[in-house]
Amino acid sequence: MSRQSLRYAVLAAITAVLAFTVAFPGSPVRSAPHRSSAAAAPIRIMPLGDSITAGPGCWRALLWNQLRTDGYSNIDFVGSTSDGGSCNYGFSYDADHEGHGGFSAVGIADNNQLPPWLNAARPDVVVMHLGTNDLWGGWQSMDTILAAFTKLVGQMRASNPGMRIVVSQIIPHHGCDTCPADTVTLNNRIPGWAAGLTTAQSPIVVVDQWTGFDAATDTGDGVHPNDSGFRKMADRFHPALARVLGGTVPPTPTPGPTLPVTPAPSPSTPPPGIGRCTATYRTVSQWAGGFQGEVSVRNDTAAATTAWTATVSLGSGRQVTQSWNATVTQAGATATARNLGWNGGLAPGGSTSFGFLASSTGDNPAPVVGCTVG
Repeated sequence: MSRQSLRYAVLAAITAVLAFTVAFPGSPVRSAPHRSSAAAAPIRIMPLGDSITAGPGCWRALLWNQLRTDGYSNIDFVGSTSDGGSCNYGFSYDADHEGHGGFSAVGIADNNQLPPWLNAARPDVVVMHLGTNDLWGGWQSMDTILAAFTKLVGQMRASNPGMRIVVSQIIPHHGCDTCPADTVTLNNRIPGWAAGLTTAQSPIVVVDQWTGFDAATDTGDGVHPNDSGFRKMADRFHPALARVLGGTVPPTPTPGPTLPVTPAPSPSTPPPGIGRCTATYRTVSQWAGGFQGEVSVRNDTAAATTAWTATVSLGSGRQVTQSWNATVTQAGATATARNLGWNGGLAPGGSTSFGFLASSTGDNPAPVVGCTVG
């Protein structure tokens, strides 16, 4: 047989073997191992809340950038609304979220607004800062608010049994007389509530957004964060969410300072204000080792003012630890409060107020207050 004929015979034999193999697909055929080219589905994260999340809610942009810097490239912030990339930090970010200005936890739960949002966004993780609007006016009980939280968690798990849930102890809220104390009460109850509902399949992680957040310097109005407030929020969310994404649930934090139930506040009528205005003080609440006070400043002149200053003679053993709606400094036993940029102008007969928390030793007699306007 010639060399060329031998070559044709070998090729014919190989072709016959291949034909036999294809004709009988049950025969074992080995192939080289290979990697799947399909990319893993991104982890879908829903920021859920009110205007602190929605408008502009720039803690979300900062948090997104921190996670991406960590190497979490396969994440997707989800929700039915977007800020359009309005947080100008010099980097791009995923602007989708489920923040709705003016919404409350009770309202969202009672109106069953969450299930359609979940169905559309299909999150794997929910990051929730909610409850601020539930505290306005102090008319709603903590039990009612926490029952709404519980219903929302149930709806999250109905959407995704493996939902990972990050819940905030909310930032200080000084939008009403009862709001600061009620915020502390709610925050102190959240860790126990979360511990009672968390499961291995669907853990609830609590993030303390209250401690170290100063409403006087970290908000513009006592409620909504400014840039420094957004940065603090992102810094608190970041390690907890990174560990959740990495499969490790951080421990539940201890709550901030405990504020026990106190009797109704008693108004105080101090001497008239200094100069052309009147300052009035009242104790909002008090507890062992501290109290919350509020000072109202009224313009008694016939002209509009552009600024005001109030003095609070606290007495010995008392120190202001936090304030809102004013810049407060203390020298010795006297605290001096000056208006912020947005509340210095008072019409004739107009008034405004600021509040503070203070530590104390012994009794808490009403401070003597005074004011001037300009």
